[in-house]
Parts: sequence; structure tokens; C-alpha cells
Amino acid sequence: MRSIVRFTPELGLWIQQHLDAGHAPAGLLEEMQRQRMAPEAARAIVDAFVQARARGLPVPRDSVELATSADTTLPAYRHEAPRLRPGTAIATSDRIVRVAARAAQPMLAVLNNVLDADECAELIEMARPRLQPSTLVDPQTGHDVVTGLRSSLGMFFRPLENALVARLDRRIAELMNLPPAHGEGLQILHYPRGAGSAPHYDFLLRSNPANQASIARSGQRVSTMVCYLNDVPEGGETVFPEAGWAVSPQRGHAVYFEYCNSLDQLDHASLHGSSAVVRGEKWVATKWMRQRPFVSAAQAQARAATAGAA
Repeated sequence: MRSIVRFTPELGLWIQQHLDAGHAPAGLLEEMQRQRMAPEAARAIVDAFVQARARGLPVPRDSVELATSADTTLPAYRHEAPRLRPGTAIATSDRIVRVAARAAQPMLAVLNNVLDADECAELIEMARPRLQPSTLVDPQTGHDVVTGLRSSLGMFFRPLENALVARLDRRIAELMNLPPAHGEGLQILHYPRGAGSAPHYDFLLRSNPANQASIARSGQRVSTMVCYLNDVPEGGETVFPEAGWAVSPQRGHAVYFEYCNSLDQLDHASLHGSSAVVRGEKWVATKWMRQRPFVSAAQAQARAATAGAA
């Protein structure tokens, strides 16, 4: 059996605003219980909001169902051996990368010496004339849209587009311990002063045909590496609210994290965002890895057209 837990619109708005601001659900639960709400009811409400947002579904309006102990729930995310190799240093084909810190849940690591100063500067200069307002994937349509959740400018390099990109694609793939062909094109983002991004997930939600088609072509995203291309005097941290981590952007360093295991489970503790840049600006290069070789929608269409003409 199930019971109905009702809540006020004001409470729903408060939960939405705090999740948008990057507050961890555990902190919301503590505050709701301090206001004398039953722990079971508080957890049911917060869980319903978190799950709806993660799946791109409407959030509850004024009530949620409270499951009894007889109800079944989805199994917890199973943390497996990381793809990232163990040790305090990882050797790639052209450099030694130092592991400054690791966490297990979610699996993340801070890496030093991923890029050198010249590589960072060259990426910025190549990307600058191609920048466009950054987009996020709309969970309802699967299309890239400009949104207030992200206030940066961005562009993509094609895989192996030039000698520098090819070298970095290979090095980053070696660090992420997957074949280079599994990587999406390297994305460059520029955050001017005051810009940041709201907490979000990098894995694809199966809530629309576009994402479903992308997963069918290339598999789910499994890991991310964010490389910092410049030093930021203040602000611009990569924040993981569920883990209580914030990584400061320093030129040449990177943060790496995983969120999809061999069971195709997705780790919602990988929720992350970028705090606003207070002084200076922020440049990053981001690489996403897939379960299988990456095939873009444009590549799939071109292959279909070629096959049809044969």
C-alpha cells in the first residue's frame, strides 16, 4: 500500500530553488526535519524532486506517494573498480600526470599536469573566434538549447581536427582508459566574470527520441574530464554538491569523474556545476567518453545517405 504526503507550493518552490543553487539533498532533508517534518515524508518529497529533475520529468505539484516497506525500489548505484588507473601518477604516451586527490562516491579525481601552458593557450586562441552561446540538452526534446542554466560561450573541435587536438584526444583517452574513438569532440567553454552553470548531470536521460537515438548509436556517456585552461583568481570552482567537493580551476590541471557502471546504472551523486566566476575569466576543455565508438547524428545521417545511394 501507499500513503499520500502533501506539501505546500512554498515548500516545493524552496526545494527547487535550493537544488538549482547546488545544495545537496541531504542538507534539505536535515532542514525539513528541523522544521518537525517526519523523516519518511521529507525523504519521499526530496527524492521525488531529485528523480523527476534527473529524468527530465515535471516535478510534483503538491503531493507525493510514500512507499511502504513492502514496496520495491531501484537498487542503489553499484560502485565498481574505477576505469582510472590506480596510483599517484599515470603515464601516458607523452607525459606523466599526477593524481592529486581521489574520491570513491562519486568516483572522481583531481589530476595535475594534464596540459602544458602552451597547449592551453593554443586551445583558447583556436576556439575564441568560433565561440557561440553554450547549450544544454533539453530533457524533453533532446535538442541543444540556450538556457539560463548556463551562461558561458562554447564550441566543439571535431575529433582529430588538427595536430594539437589529435594529440590531446589521444592523451586524454589514455587517462580515461578508453579508446580515443569512444570520445565525443573536445568542447571548449569560456566563462566571463559572473558566469557559471547550474548543477546538472553529464549522462544522457532516456526521456526523448534524440537521446534514445544517441545512446543506440554510441552507448551511454560513462565519464567526463574537465581540463582547466587558465588560472581563475576567484570563483569558477567545479562543484559536486552531493559529494561536498569543490575543485578550484588551475591551468593545466583537470577533474575527472565517472557515472555509469557495467550494469548501465547511473550515479546521481555525479551532479555537478560551475560556481560563478568572481574575478577574471575561466576557460575549460571538456571530454565525454561513451560506452562504444562515438557516432554523431550527422555522421549517422551521412552514412545512411551513402548507403541509400549505393
